[in-house]
Amino acid sequence: MIIRLLVIFLLLGLPVQSQILSERERAEKTDEILADKFENLLPQLMDRAGIDMWVIISREYNEDPVLRTMLPGTWLNARRRTILVFHRDRERDTLERIAVARYNIGKNIISAWDPEEEPDQWKALIDIIEERTPATIGLNYSKDFALADGLVKTDHDEFLAMLPAAYKDKIVSAEELAVGWIETRSQKEMELYESLVAQTHAIIAEAFSNKVITPGVTTSEDVVWWMRQKVTELGLETWFHPTVDIQRKDEALKDHIEAFSAGYGETVIQPGDLLHCDFGITYLRLNTDCQQHAYVLKPGELTAPAYLREALEKGNRLQDILTTNFQKGRTGNEILAVSLTEAKDEGLRPSIYTHPLGLYGHSAGPTIGMWDSQGGVPGTGDYPLYPNTVYAIELNTTVEIPEWEKDIRIMLEEAGFYGEDGFKYVNGRQQELYCISSK
Repeated sequence: MIIRLLVIFLLLGLPVQSQILSERERAEKTDEILADKFENLLPQLMDRAGIDMWVIISREYNEDPVLRTMLPGTWLNARRRTILVFHRDRERDTLERIAVARYNIGKNIISAWDPEEEPDQWKALIDIIEERTPATIGLNYSKDFALADGLVKTDHDEFLAMLPAAYKDKIVSAEELAVGWIETRSQKEMELYESLVAQTHAIIAEAFSNKVITPGVTTSEDVVWWMRQKVTELGLETWFHPTVDIQRKDEALKDHIEAFSAGYGETVIQPGDLLHCDFGITYLRLNTDCQQHAYVLKPGELTAPAYLREALEKGNRLQDILTTNFQKGRTGNEILAVSLTEAKDEGLRPSIYTHPLGLYGHSAGPTIGMWDSQGGVPGTGDYPLYPNTVYAIELNTTVEIPEWEKDIRIMLEEAGFYGEDGFKYVNGRQQELYCISSK
């Protein structure tokens, strides 16, 4: 399938990288997105979680993962000890955004602490709490979600030591609120996400072409480092090191651990190889995660063999089965179980390990299987599916190839959005193999 935005860019004669904002524009866009989410999203999430005061405490270079996503575009880290307080008054329909810090947190969160008047930062925080008498105080601690477990022991202990006894029984885990903040995408974010995934697809398309690969000469490691370098030259970042692996007729299929740990290194790419990559980039605090395949044509071939094209179709069918089962309120484990059952009933040999995607690559939300937990994932797999969330639709199906006298594995991963109207891919998906000439 040809990616829509990539086609548009090419028809207009514009390089995809021309869509990348300058650093100044990125900071402005980041702050614009945050202002919108603080005003329009956070009140809803606090109401859903039943929390009327959310206290987030961090120190410089040891930031709570949630707080990191709330910093303005010109802040790369917290400063000294940074404390954020969000107070929701449902009766008045207001949300106060307060910083107990020496500085305003950009334009979105204003400092309410005057160190000259009250030198003790903890005491200033307690004064804010007592003035508002919250019924619940959410803190970021969680057994199941690392991204919602950002309150470190020192800050936790010092805060509780200062907190009056009357408020200690009002402390609750802010897990649901923290996960909701991290997983929920705003309309402004989704307007950016399609171009980000298109950029990811464009880099893969170039990597899996004769611009980069000369069969018989180029190694899989050469392609890996070309992808890393391409991202750097575009002024972007990767959130994990890419991989490029090879399946071929005369070599046994590697298992997941062997392929991931050993990789393919300096293996020379040859005609007849089935290539696969795992690649993702970070831009404007959003992340992509994509796996696609390419075939290296043998001399005289004009397209990939029918048996490989049919294998890819089976991978696409598994995607369809999974995403059709996305229903609001279903847990990740429920989606996993019904999808695996349906796929096996159709004769597929599936493995599903789909994860939330967004502000983090392996983000917070419902885990839909792990490659080594196909029976369900306790904790994160028990979390329900909510609308306006993005997922890396990551899975594979094993396919017997009689022509190769072996099995191969079709491994696919694409960004998908689940909204009020159901599921859709953020920027399409691979339905045709890339073909690389051996001429």
